[in-house]
Amino acid sequence: MPQRPSHSLIGTPFIELQTVDSTNNYALTQIHAGLALAGTAIFAHHQSAGRGQRGRPWSSENSKSLSLSLIINPAPLDTTRQFWLSACIAVTVCRLATKLTGHQFNIKWPNDLYWQDRKAGGILVESIVGPDPNGETRWKWAVAGIGLNINQSGFPGELTNAVSFFQVNGVELKIIDLAREICLEIDLALEKMKEEGFNRIYTEFNDLLYKKNQIVRLRKDSRTFEGLIKGVSHTGELIVEHGVEQHYAVGEIQLVLT
Repeated sequence: MPQRPSHSLIGTPFIELQTVDSTNNYALTQIHAGLALAGTAIFAHHQSAGRGQRGRPWSSENSKSLSLSLIINPAPLDTTRQFWLSACIAVTVCRLATKLTGHQFNIKWPNDLYWQDRKAGGILVESIVGPDPNGETRWKWAVAGIGLNINQSGFPGELTNAVSFFQVNGVELKIIDLAREICLEIDLALEKMKEEGFNRIYTEFNDLLYKKNQIVRLRKDSRTFEGLIKGVSHTGELIVEHGVEQHYAVGEIQLVLT
């Protein structure tokens, strides 16, 4: 593992909990109570009520899943660049999963981690936005929740497309050590993005995009249709071609997997 640079904040302090309803809830409670420190990582061995995108539950098995939330000061990013942060985290986690397992992982829009056609994890970034002393709207805090299937050998029958790192390569990992490594890698990636800008992360996100350049089934409201996934825009919208090219915001459209 590379040495932590002197500027690093992510993962300091590192809070280890045996059980919690949701690491994101714990982080948000700290923020609302005025107790949050930028860079704090909250790790739980068991998460009883994890949350995914659009309020969906996230199931985690005791001591076999990774449940981690990071309290991040998003400056110098502003509210128009929230996708930059989530993309940077998704790319970093995807890269690390590929390195650790020796198998290629991909990012299913907006920020699920997939191996082949099976879900290995997800990322949920929640933002606290409010006025600064001048009355200007400012992005004050971001909480990045990361949930990964690590050491499971199987899943309940209803989780038909779930997969763990162990199922991919047969190697068990020490989950708390992995959580600390994720903190370090995200810290390094965020610092690099602040120095270099978003172009490298944006290109890599699109290179890793699940089903890119493939025709897939999509659902918008009650309508299902086919379209070609062309990529993701700089603001995080999914670009789909179906007769004409259209951009869809998160929550507006859903990929239908059979």
